[in-house]
Amino acid sequence: MTYSQTIAIDAMGGDFGPDVTVAGAAQALADIPGTKFLFFGDEAKIAPVLNRYPALKAVSGIVHTDKKISSTDKPSTAIRNSKDSSMRLAIEAVKDGKADSVVSAGNTGALMALSKMILKTLPGIERPAIASIMPTMGRPTVMLDLGANLECDANVLVQFAVLGTVYARVVMNIDNPTVGLLNVGTEDMKGHEEVRTAAAILSNVKLPGTYHGFIEGNDITKGTVNVVVTDGFTGNVALKTAEGVGKLASSFLKDAFKSSPLALLGYILSSGAMKKLKGKLDPAKYNGGMFLGLDGVAVKSHGGSNIEGTANAIRVAANLVHNGFNKRVAAEMAGVMGQAGFSKPSEAAQA
Repeated sequence: MTYSQTIAIDAMGGDFGPDVTVAGAAQALADIPGTKFLFFGDEAKIAPVLNRYPALKAVSGIVHTDKKISSTDKPSTAIRNSKDSSMRLAIEAVKDGKADSVVSAGNTGALMALSKMILKTLPGIERPAIASIMPTMGRPTVMLDLGANLECDANVLVQFAVLGTVYARVVMNIDNPTVGLLNVGTEDMKGHEEVRTAAAILSNVKLPGTYHGFIEGNDITKGTVNVVVTDGFTGNVALKTAEGVGKLASSFLKDAFKSSPLALLGYILSSGAMKKLKGKLDPAKYNGGMFLGLDGVAVKSHGGSNIEGTANAIRVAANLVHNGFNKRVAAEMAGVMGQAGFSKPSEAAQA
């Protein structure tokens, strides 16, 4: 399979800059042959790293700028000071057709704000959402929103359901994905008005998948549904809590295996199983927050991501482009909006 596309990389984003962003691209290239890269940032720092990877260098270009957006900048400050920054130039490359997608490990708020301002949203989508893959007891689940929109009305939640189900079909190869609304209970009367209204709409329209109903927090890791939909506040809290529980469990396991010589022997005997467990929960495997709903492909890599995590974020971007995700979303969204049971976005929201 050949990927005929170009990926714009904000080489200065994240905690480690070109040392990781360029190395990650080199690792990803093996899985996405035919891909070209444009690295945006300080050429004096990018070029020496790029020289270490001849195969990557042969399909790459560098757009020099010595300006970058700080990870501590507020989105409003970042937008005002973004001209000629590595992040903004990388996003503009997608807008101008010089690249098919953008990947950055930089400031999340700035990346979302600039991407929305420059790329705009797809028809029928009021707000883009941050989505990511979550490990579960079954097959992985896609969850959105993870922090882009702290408050969402019912229409936006329905739009997220469409985005999530199309992703599950196009990228995860699930023919009829199930979608659930995250709530404080599964009963119909539970939750705030926006969630209940979204449930009523989803129950009465035909989705590119099947509406399961309300789900609770423990259903995320059970893998009860293929797509978990929620507002950005709840989603971000759930994500950070899951990350914290994972670290807590890892800490408890280490303490338990160090508690006695017999326990240490048990660890040695079970090292194969422990290695398999670590592989399943490795954050690098799930790195790559997708900004779904934009009229362009933008992927956020974790600021502290390692080379493998960066490579995975790049693979995510490549797969979204390769599978024509945005075209599918536009077509599916038009179909949903045309149904009598769907409430159209307000004129104010569309303005």
